[in-house]
Amino acid sequence: MRIDEDDLVSASRKHLVFAYYITGHGFGHATRVVEVVRHLIAAGHDVHIVTGAPYFVFTTEIQSPSLFIRKVLLDCGAVQADALTVDRLASLEKYSQTAVVPRDSILKTEVEWLNSIKADLVVSDVVPVACRAAAEAGIRSVCVTNFSWDFIYAEYVMAAGFHHRSIVWQIAEDYSHCEFLIRLPGYCPMPAFRDVIDVPLVVRRLHKSRAEIRKELGIGGDVKVVIFNFGGQPAGWKLKKEYLPDGWMCLVCGASEDQSVPPNFIKLAKDVYTPDLIAASDCMLGKIGYGTVSEALAYKLPFVFVRRDYFNEEPFLRNMLEYYQGGVEMIRRDLLTGRWKPYLERAVSLKPCYEGAINGGEVAASILQDTAVGKNYASDKFSGARRLRDAIVLGYQLQRAPGRDISIPEWYSLAENELGLQNAMPRVEMSEEISLAKSCTENFEILKGDLHGLSDTMSFLKSLVELSTVQDPGKNYEKRRMREHIAAAGLFNWEEELFVARAPGRLDVMGGIADYSGSLVLQMPIREACHVAVQRIHPSKQKLWKHAEARQLAKGKESNPVLQIVSYGSEISNRGPTFDMDLSDLMDGDKPMSYEKANKFFSQDPSQKWAAYVAGTILVLMTELGVCFDDSISMLVSSAVPEGKGVSSSASVEVASMSALAAAHGLNITPRDLALLCQKVENHVVGAPCGVMDQMTSACGEANKLLAMICQPAEVIGLVDIPPHVRFWGIDSGIRHSVGGTDYGSVRIGAFMGRKMIKSMASLLLSRSLSTDYSPQIVDSNGINSDEFEEDDCELLEAEASLDYLCNLSPHRYESVYAKRLPESMLGEIFLQKYNDHNDSVTVIDYKHSYGVKAPAQHPIYENFRVKAFKSLLTAQSSGEQLISLGELMYQCHYSYSACGLGSDGTDRLVQLVQEMQHSRISKSENGTLFGAKITGGGSGGTVCVVGRNCLRSSEQILEILQRYKNATGHLPFLFEGSSPGAGKFGYLKIRRRFSPDQS
Repeated sequence: MRIDEDDLVSASRKHLVFAYYITGHGFGHATRVVEVVRHLIAAGHDVHIVTGAPYFVFTTEIQSPSLFIRKVLLDCGAVQADALTVDRLASLEKYSQTAVVPRDSILKTEVEWLNSIKADLVVSDVVPVACRAAAEAGIRSVCVTNFSWDFIYAEYVMAAGFHHRSIVWQIAEDYSHCEFLIRLPGYCPMPAFRDVIDVPLVVRRLHKSRAEIRKELGIGGDVKVVIFNFGGQPAGWKLKKEYLPDGWMCLVCGASEDQSVPPNFIKLAKDVYTPDLIAASDCMLGKIGYGTVSEALAYKLPFVFVRRDYFNEEPFLRNMLEYYQGGVEMIRRDLLTGRWKPYLERAVSLKPCYEGAINGGEVAASILQDTAVGKNYASDKFSGARRLRDAIVLGYQLQRAPGRDISIPEWYSLAENELGLQNAMPRVEMSEEISLAKSCTENFEILKGDLHGLSDTMSFLKSLVELSTVQDPGKNYEKRRMREHIAAAGLFNWEEELFVARAPGRLDVMGGIADYSGSLVLQMPIREACHVAVQRIHPSKQKLWKHAEARQLAKGKESNPVLQIVSYGSEISNRGPTFDMDLSDLMDGDKPMSYEKANKFFSQDPSQKWAAYVAGTILVLMTELGVCFDDSISMLVSSAVPEGKGVSSSASVEVASMSALAAAHGLNITPRDLALLCQKVENHVVGAPCGVMDQMTSACGEANKLLAMICQPAEVIGLVDIPPHVRFWGIDSGIRHSVGGTDYGSVRIGAFMGRKMIKSMASLLLSRSLSTDYSPQIVDSNGINSDEFEEDDCELLEAEASLDYLCNLSPHRYESVYAKRLPESMLGEIFLQKYNDHNDSVTVIDYKHSYGVKAPAQHPIYENFRVKAFKSLLTAQSSGEQLISLGELMYQCHYSYSACGLGSDGTDRLVQLVQEMQHSRISKSENGTLFGAKITGGGSGGTVCVVGRNCLRSSEQILEILQRYKNATGHLPFLFEGSSPGAGKFGYLKIRRRFSPDQS
């Protein structure tokens, strides 16, 4: 129906003309449009399709003179680096080139074309400019979709920089000209649409039966079949016979013409009609999109899916799929390495239960027809500016506030929580996540806090539920885990409140050991985290372990406050799973015991020394904040951060423990202050001379961002977004790392010795330069000749004479004045005789030990410069040299560690493997994928950080490196990938166990 200025011009219901615009993103939009168009043409109308999709997608299903196809691309959708990775920055840049730069020309052309075909209604799925062109041509427009590009691109803008935000506003403004939205199931928030009509799934119909298809393919009725559907098989994927369980067949969609497949795989034609094949299969393996999900649900086909990076539609469809028990998640690593069997076998055991209607195409066609002849589905229309303002504000509030829209289905709010942490969290295996979320709310009343959609937090709460219901602990658990679970089952009073905190480990991207010298550092919180549950209990009500009870009786204090700790995973580290002590043991008379005494106390039993990280937080709170602990305390520690791999497992335990204790005792401590307190735990109670970056990252970090901090002592200067084309991995060398080790401590001492020497040289030179009777020809014992310096240098020398941190000395000043004068090494005794002290409160110089000086002092000076350059490169505009330069800075850092004596054979081997991969002919021909690597944290083993292009090929190369390392060493490295929020962002949970009447 066309709109004139004076009145509405009605069209004939018998013969209407529809202009149907289809986005340039994937086949899913085109395939669902086919079903709507088929019904419109069957009703006697003409449909003009404007699309970039291949003709066969439409002509395979519709052969009619009423179908007109115009091949034009008016938007680009999301640009994919490969089948599983969306390039966010490239998406915005291509959209700008496709739809923004030529916008005036597009609008002029489309208005003329719409008038030339005398369109009665414009339909968009979901091309923004089509709505604006319709308005300028005086034609009503309707959108049919499950997502809109303003929502998809909004997160890309946050990642790519605000200079792209005009794109989102322009898209939203274009959509605001649309009459209303026909919304499909599994939808995302769509801010720019005010009026909405929900319709059933739009699904293509079946042409042939399961038996007919199998007969054509020569597959018996008893053979299990999986359809491999990634919307176009990416080049380079190799499919192997052993990927499938015995007796299975795999139908491969979209394979390249020259690709060969094993005998148990069947390569399908490019234009094959997939709905029939889906219905003939037993499960599907692919990536999530509207087309695959809707057809899997409609035909009750279990769907084994692999996540895509940065495609924001996915969480909503995934949650709908899992809600109807049709989804099994496969991790990318298993897809690439062919470990498909457990997922496929799990999938065929599912019973998908979607019973909703699947005639959305027919329903949508009927609505479009009614609209074209004048029916009004929209509410009173506000002005364009008012509609746009309200849509943006309400839409993005909706994103962050589950339940504002009463029509939101149950999976929606779950997907909202997922969206903010997309690809940031460890996933619960297979399709258990949705049941975990329900279990959490069914079994616990959450009095304060938010799960944040974190599956590991849900798993932790589930473990608490299991503990609370254990009747015969020894019966339900493996023997190796029995002791810690028996202890944990009796740890809490399940009718009282519990407080839960969470803190992640960290990947040292740049900065490392330069933190204690005041460097800028860049740290990323990793997926793996520690959870701690704390309960305050009146001493008279606490359930004591038998030996603790006996100790109380022996002291004649039956209700003395007691600390009881259970730590999971003890069998991995060969340590005791439980620890308990009277809280009075932390007192020395009427004051907290000294840190020195505490260190000796916790070091008595090596199997329980781990408790210093947890119980030490109580002592620090007592000492530094004057907190009194009158109640007994029960603590359960469950950490997924691997120990000894250089990813700050200790910091995550400390931060989670102190966060939970603070919450339980009503203490309001900022994340920064909490991190500084936790550093005292590690430095003084545990006795490890670490800097503060580990605790700061665990407490203050945010998912998918680098925490930038100047360690003087701990100034967080901001969060650095990781560019969408850049990715970081951590690869464990298998060589155990400890900041408490002698190498790390020796290097730290050497750095502080070097600082003291530099200050002394600067002070001496300054005094000689200012002395009127000093002869410039005299050279002192340090090799300093004042004739080398001008009067202008005095101000610099004055600053260097009072140097607080080595990193405040610039590399050029170091080279020009001090580098030649610093000794390579010095005996501790000689240093102390000459300089008295190195002024480091957490290390002690051994008289008989010879310490490296020059390399440990030089490292932080240059590392600070490297980190600044690294940060600048990350925040700069993308260029061909960016990744190469980032990698080069990491390599320089790695070899500087080695010069200090903090290298290891394992980490050197991993760095060498990255270099070999980087300089291979294949990588060069592909423009490179991996670009650099470095040892992390305290060095001497542990984990290597790798930087590369964020694409599927990089992931494949990382997996190849893991296998090569295993072949050479026998150790398959642990791979760290992904990120999660710090303790401050998580906050805490205050929970109470729910009991059914029969349980109570």
